[in-house]
This record gives sequence, C-alpha cells and structure tokens, in this order.
Amino acid sequence: MPANTTAPSGTTGSAGGKTGRKKGRRARLIVIVLVLALVAGIGYGAFWSVSTVRASYPQTTGSLKLDGLDGTVDVKRDSYGIPQLYADSDADLFRAQGFVQAQDRFWEMDVRRHMTAGRLSEMFGSGQVETDSFLRTLGWHKVAQEEYDKVLSEDTKKNLQAYADGVNAYLKGRDGKDISVEYAALGFTNDYKPAEWTPVDSVAWLKAMAWDLRGNMQDEIDRSLMTSRLDAKQIEDLYPPYPYDKHKPIVGQGAVSSVTGKFDPAATPSSSGLGSDTAQGATEGLNTQLSSLSDTLDQIPALLGPNGNGIGSNSWVVSGDYTTTGKPLLANDPHLAPQLPSLWYQMGLHCREISAKCQYDTAGYTFSGMPGVIIGHNQDIAWGFTNLGADVTDLFLEKVSGDGYMYDGKVKPFTTRDETIKVAGGKSRTITVRETNNGPLVSDRSSELETVGQKAPVGNSAPDRADGYAVALKWTALEPGKSMDAVFELNRAKDFTSFRKAAEHFEVPSQNLIYADTKGHIGYQAPGKIPVRLKGNGTMPSPGWSSEYGWKKDPVPFDELPYELDPKRGYIVTANQAVIDEKKYPHLLTEDWGYGSRSQRINDLIQSKIKDGGKISTEDMQKMQMDNTSDIAALLVPELMKINISEKSVREAQKLLEGWDYTQEPDSAAAAYFNAVWRNILKLAFGDKLPKELRVEGECLYVPRIDGSGPVDEQGKLVRECGRRAADTAQPDGGDRWYQVVESLMDDPKSDWWKTPERGRDEATENRDQLFARAMADARWELTAKLGKDISTWSWGRLHQLTLKNQTLGTEGPGLLQRALNRGPWNLGGGEAAVNATGWNAAGGYDVVWVPSMRMVVNLDDWDKSRWINLTGASGHAFSAHYTDQTDKWVKGDLLDWSFGTNAVTKSTTDTLTLKP
Repeated sequence: MPANTTAPSGTTGSAGGKTGRKKGRRARLIVIVLVLALVAGIGYGAFWSVSTVRASYPQTTGSLKLDGLDGTVDVKRDSYGIPQLYADSDADLFRAQGFVQAQDRFWEMDVRRHMTAGRLSEMFGSGQVETDSFLRTLGWHKVAQEEYDKVLSEDTKKNLQAYADGVNAYLKGRDGKDISVEYAALGFTNDYKPAEWTPVDSVAWLKAMAWDLRGNMQDEIDRSLMTSRLDAKQIEDLYPPYPYDKHKPIVGQGAVSSVTGKFDPAATPSSSGLGSDTAQGATEGLNTQLSSLSDTLDQIPALLGPNGNGIGSNSWVVSGDYTTTGKPLLANDPHLAPQLPSLWYQMGLHCREISAKCQYDTAGYTFSGMPGVIIGHNQDIAWGFTNLGADVTDLFLEKVSGDGYMYDGKVKPFTTRDETIKVAGGKSRTITVRETNNGPLVSDRSSELETVGQKAPVGNSAPDRADGYAVALKWTALEPGKSMDAVFELNRAKDFTSFRKAAEHFEVPSQNLIYADTKGHIGYQAPGKIPVRLKGNGTMPSPGWSSEYGWKKDPVPFDELPYELDPKRGYIVTANQAVIDEKKYPHLLTEDWGYGSRSQRINDLIQSKIKDGGKISTEDMQKMQMDNTSDIAALLVPELMKINISEKSVREAQKLLEGWDYTQEPDSAAAAYFNAVWRNILKLAFGDKLPKELRVEGECLYVPRIDGSGPVDEQGKLVRECGRRAADTAQPDGGDRWYQVVESLMDDPKSDWWKTPERGRDEATENRDQLFARAMADARWELTAKLGKDISTWSWGRLHQLTLKNQTLGTEGPGLLQRALNRGPWNLGGGEAAVNATGWNAAGGYDVVWVPSMRMVVNLDDWDKSRWINLTGASGHAFSAHYTDQTDKWVKGDLLDWSFGTNAVTKSTTDTLTLKP
C-alpha cells in the first residue's frame, strides 16, 4: 500500500508538534503491541485474550432476535463466509444487510465514516487534525446530509434507515472489544465508544468514492507547475493527444442528433468537435500555491487508489452470437488500492417472492456501510463499472483579501462556516471554512499557503489589489445528487430502458456502465454530472476573478451522453479509454483519458478469439483477465536488442530479452529486467528536465561500480552506494500516458528529451540509443543490488510484491503489530497498464500499489455458472478464517463458483443464521 491510504498517521507540522505527535503515536503502539501479544496467546492472560477475540466473531448459525423485523430473515453463508440474505420485505432485507455487514466489518465501517465526516481525530488523536481539516473544508458529510434531506427519494431514505437500524441493532449492548480486536487496542489510549450509525454515514461514502475517482486534478496542477521550466511544446510532448487511430474508443459511432438534440448511436456527426482552449496565460506564475496544494493532497487518505492517479478498471461484455453459451458473458475487475479487508463485500439480497413489498433479487459486490449491491446482477440483467474519468473538478485561482474575493472588479464576501474538530485525548480545534462562488478555498488548509501570493505574478492578468491568492475547488460532487437512488434503481432494473433510467441518476462518480440481459442484449451508457465550461478546457487552473471562466448552470444533458445497444461488432470494451472520438462529439468530457493500452489489448484478444467463427467461454474471459502482456515492452525491446553493449555483465542481462514474449509472469527474469530498464529510461529522459516542484524523494538508482563489485555488509550482501538518487528527479509514474510519450519520441532519436548531462562517472548522452544503453546498465546494477549478481535467480515476482495491510492499526508500528494484522507478501505477475493490472509506480519502486480488487465473469445463460473472487475475504476480523481466504486463489487467477438461485445457494450453504423479530 502507498503511504497515502486510509491509515491514520501523524501529519507534518511544526517541528515541536510533529515530535510530540510521534511520541504519542509510539506510546499508543506500544500499548497495542501488548494487547496483540495477549491476543496471540503470548504469556499470562492467554485464555482471556482468546475469549476477547472470539467475542467479536459473528454468530453464523442458530437464531438471533433482531429488533424491528416484521418477519424472519435467513442468512446463508457458504464455505468462504459469503452471506446470502432471504427476506419478505425491503425493510427486513436492508435491516438484515446492515446487521450482517456490521457483524463482519464494523471496525472498517466506523473508520470509514469518521474519515468521510472529517472526524478521524475523535478516534486517533491529534495526528489526524490536518486531514480532518481538509475533509471538513470539502464538506463531504455536509453535502451527504443535504442529499438525504432534500434530494433522495422516500424509498431510498427508507432503505437507508432500515440499514442503519440493522447496524445499530448489532451495536446495541456491545462494548468495543465485543465488536473487533482493534477497539480493544484503542480502548487503552482513549475512551472512544462507537456511536450509532446514521443513514447519512452511508451516503457520505459515495463522496469518498467520487474524490478518489475525481479525474485530472493532479494533472491540472502538474501541467501548471511545468510552465515554470517547460514551454508549451514540451508540455504537449508530455501530454500527447489520445491515439484514436490506434486505440479504439468505447463508442465507435453515433452523435448528438441535429434533429432530436439527443445522442443517437445511428446518427452521423455534424460538427468537428471542440477546440482546446486553455487558461494557461491567465494563471502562470502561481506555482507556489499549486505546489503546496499538491503536497496537501498527498496527506489526504486515498481510499480507492494512490492519490487518484493510475486508477483504472476493466470491463467488457460479449454478445451471445460469439459465446459458447449463446447468451452474453460480462466481465469486470475494478483496479483499486489493495486493502485489508478488501474494499468490496460479496453478498446476495433475495426477496423470497418478488412483489411491491419486496422488490429485490440481486447479488454481487457492495461496500461495507452501504445498502444494496454496487456491481453484480439481478434476476434479469447484469452490470459492471469502470471509471469514466470525466473532468469534474476545476481549480480556480482567487484574488483574496480579508474582506472577500475579487470577481469582475468587485469584492464579494466569502461564505463561511466554522467547523469544530474533536480530538481524542486533547483539546478541540475550530477552523473556519471560506468559500467563493467557485467552491471552498482548499488552500486555506495549507500553512504555507497562508503566507504566499502577496504580490501578483509576472504575466498574470489578475487585479493588482487585495492581499494575495488562494485556490478554490469546484467539483460536481459538492452539489447534492441522486447517486444513492441510482444504486437501488440498478438493483431493480429489468431491461435497458430501466437500466438507463438508473444511470441517469448516477451523477458522481462518473462511471462507464456496461450492461447485459437474459434476453441477449448488451449495452453501454456514459452517465455522470459533467460540467460545461464557459471558457477553457479544464487542463489548467482558471482565473476565478473573471466571469469569462467558470461553469454554465446546467451540466451536459444526460440525453446527450454516449450510449450503445447491441453494436454490430458484438462486444463492448471499457477500460478507461476515450468514450468517443472528440472530433465527433460536441461536449468536452475530459482531455485526460487513459491512453487505451489495456482496452486495445482486450479488443485484440476478443477479435483473435472470434475470428473465423470462434466462440468465447467463461474460461476464456477468465484467462483474458489474467493477460500479462506489456505493451511498452513490445515497442521497446526490439530497439533495445539492436544496441551494441560491450560490458559483459550488462550484455548478460540484455540477453534475457532475446525471444521474450513480453508476458510478465511472476517467475520471469526478462520481465524483471525490462521493467527496471523502463524505469531507468523514464528517470534519465525526463527526471532532470521537470520542475523541482514535481520532484520526489526516492531510493538509490544504481550501484556505481560497473563490475558489480563493491562493499558488503556483515552477511556478505552487496551494499548499494548512492551515485544518484531519485530525489534529484521528478520521476514519471510510468503509466500508459508515458507509453504514448515515449512512442511519440521514438521516431526522433536526437530529440532533446534523450539528451542528458555528464554526471559523476556517467558520460553525457546525445541520442536515444545512448540513453537506452545507459538505462540498461543502470537497470543491471539496480537489480544486482535488489536481486543479486546471478541473473538466473532474478524474477519479476521477487520485485513486484503485494503486501496486504490492515487499513488502520496495521500500517505502521512494531513488527508484532504488522504480523498480527497484515498478510503477505505475495509475488505477482502482471504490471502497469497490462490487462492484469497489478500496478506499480516507477517513481517509488516495483511494489504493487493497485490491483484488480475483485474479478467476476457473469453468465447470462445460467446465473449459477457465473464466477467471482475477492482480493481478501468476507471478514474484517484479523484472526477469522475468512480474513484472507480468497487471496491465494486471487493471486493464481482462480475464480469461485457464484451461487444465485435458491437451489444452488442451498447446496453451497455451510452455515445458516435465522434472524427473528
């Protein structure tokens, strides 16, 4: 896991404050270690500790009384602890869902709701105040409350209340230690007690999803920071246009009809699309503010992926014309941060008889703390999600004073509110949130930003009055919406019409929705609240002081968003690529699509299978999900093999690439070496050329002694000497945007990007092949240090490891704590932008930082022949048999049988619990 995950940890501040927080945290961890030692049965008190642990395990057999039920609910669990619920009313179904999820995952739910509400300090103390302050500024919980009070349907609110009642029924009469072992540890340091669950706690989780899937905010900041050192052409080199000629968009045809004003898959485009106007000239020079904002964003927990970057997903659906079953097959695997327990919770929600009183028969993946099913199928349709990546956030640079902010030459007063942050073991803190017409001033949460921007930057068209500058965030998720309504509507949908109606309400986060039904239809819909800009294209921060910028009142109309139903090609692929060719579409969705490496590979795999009358099976879909092919290796290896390498040890490594098929299996030495070469190409070509504001600290890049010799430690292991550090560079992350950057430069071997200065023992490079040769040498010595001098022992899996970390108390602390709560490592195949997207960030090393968080293949011919897997397991209890019982199978690419029908569920049931009124 990356550092910026949901793990509560101390944040930076003054030296004295930071030291104090660190001391307090260390003391707390010592107490936790003592508790976990008892839990593990070490020393005196073992019997008591085992009893404590077992007290938090859910009851899964027999019967329990659940207040508020109208009738009985059966909870049937299979051998992996996955529950299927059977009830006679919607209220009973969701009340039981809340109870069962709280049984398995309440600690996770509790931490999550405190995060979304900006209340982590109430649980973990003063180290979380800065994080809470930023989240209070965004106001997720405030907006969620407005949604619940003013926007959501009455049926949705009833379901949310029933769910909350079920959670609270579980909490009633239980102390923290009876709920989860983490509470037993936390109870030694403060008097925290879990409060009752509320419907708004569930709604707020959608805001957290939207934050991590928000699109291009970091790119917007980075592009602006680049202006301090790079010209417009150089920035364009680093953000190349989407390769529509090479990587197919999701929707291959159609347009907004000039007759109906709606999107029509059969219509012909009548316009040339949009231009690419930016706000660059109006905001250059405000890099101090943006750099500090970027640092502040790094401190915010990333629930779904590392800082909102690199998050992708795969989904595709194949028509029955091309399947062995004669009905559609639908696959989905969202790529999110690895978490323990997994972000997803598998579940079935079944009405014993469908009626107006009881409307649901659905199963799939949901989130702990939220009713309904997010991804899965019901008795009629199946659906999957991938991140559309629409640009739904804009940063506005504001000219501010103590009285307000400038807008069209006049000072307008801020909208303000005070937020009180309660701190466990300390004094409460109060912050004032200021908002402009463009949103909250997120820069107010940076101590550095409080003192910068006291004079107008050169070349800026801002007014020359007032005290300084600030940064406001405009984001569609800060407006009340109906996404929670959409969840229940999807669960009840019966055909493409009702599916699209549900999608219309799925406003944030904007997702690609794929569809299949039992009648044989397949489809796609692009939903979401997507802004229409007055001026600019969202790729750079905009000047907030001018009414020329900003958003129109109404977003892109839903009827004008692209969709498909039963396309002639017989399949639909979504993997974060462009939705539709921008030259054929009148609305700006984003300028920052994923670049289509994964999506095109899936397209190619499907095409190769169905050519000449071939058919696709469930097993074929499963194999596609595990495809490890490296697109960038296919481009670069032929060129790397042409380079004459004289140094024997480097030539030895180069030979690993001879005959390699570009697949990244865990035992592949070639994959290990190539990915190290790729990482070093990026460092050499781009690292020194990017602005200092984008530079990150990193490890030593290579062992400087060319023969591999050098000092050794007491165990005889080679000690790495630091000839150069990643701290000297602004290391690219290595995602498929960089694939496109490098591919675009390949035909210009003398481009300035390939030139590097002399440094230490390294001679200057003047062209592409010289830089590639140095990257191969640097990679050889990097892997010598990491994996040893003998290349026969190298493997990609030894570099590319997954460690699952408990999202709170397992992310830092002594080894005993780590061993008790965390699991791993596992050696993985796959890689960045492969279909099997076990992502790694070249800026930080080779460890896995995002993964296919679950995998499913839905069989529309026979629901009970569908298959699924979760990253970890059903339970959030660290010592439960179901904590990580799916992980080994997930690593291998195996899928579990997914029972849905009553007979199949009964056959697979190992435990039955009856909940009674």
